[in-house]
Amino acid sequence: MARYKDYSCEQILMVPVSFEKQILPGTFEYTLCHLIDDKIDMTIFADHYDNDETGAPAYEPALLLKIILFAYSRGINSSRKIEALCQENIICMALAADTRPHFTTIADFISSRQEEIASLFTMILSVCYSLGLIGRNMFAIDGCKISSNCSKEWSGTKEELLAKTVKNRKSVDYLLEKHKKTDREWDDLKQREKEEKTIGKLKARSDRIYQWLNTHEP
Repeated sequence: MARYKDYSCEQILMVPVSFEKQILPGTFEYTLCHLIDDKIDMTIFADHYDNDETGAPAYEPALLLKIILFAYSRGINSSRKIEALCQENIICMALAADTRPHFTTIADFISSRQEEIASLFTMILSVCYSLGLIGRNMFAIDGCKISSNCSKEWSGTKEELLAKTVKNRKSVDYLLEKHKKTDREWDDLKQREKEEKTIGKLKARSDRIYQWLNTHEP
């Protein structure tokens, strides 16, 4: 009988990590960083802060934008879950530079700066679509469908591209409103029950497919 090496994913490994090397070129998160750090004027957020002489330093809006849009791309639209991502997901930790903002900071940022955020998100998503970086499994939040057929949809006249950008803005507005609604209605027990129900459906469906494959000829 064949013997195999033991392995387990239920373990913690303490290794040195370079956050910079977790953001791989050619990925959505790499482009996200490039656009926010090098192309977008972030001074539009400056008027919201009054701590240049007194008060605690604030989190960089660029950092918060990165982790929020990354979370949306993975179907996550809760400030509490985004906070957890910054502590558990290596890519999100890299985007946040291991700063770990509290969920109340994330929620306040979304609630108080929605117009500025929506405009920047729309531009970022439009660029990422045109580069083919957004697939069908990204931004899948309650039926918010964002097309991945970039080669066809992002070609044409300037007017056609602007029309598609308007469509993207509607999707962004939906994501932001959904985020705020989730924060308002958050209940730990309900969230756990919802997650367990989702996992149960996934297991049941996979079991049915696996059984069918094993009982039918190719």
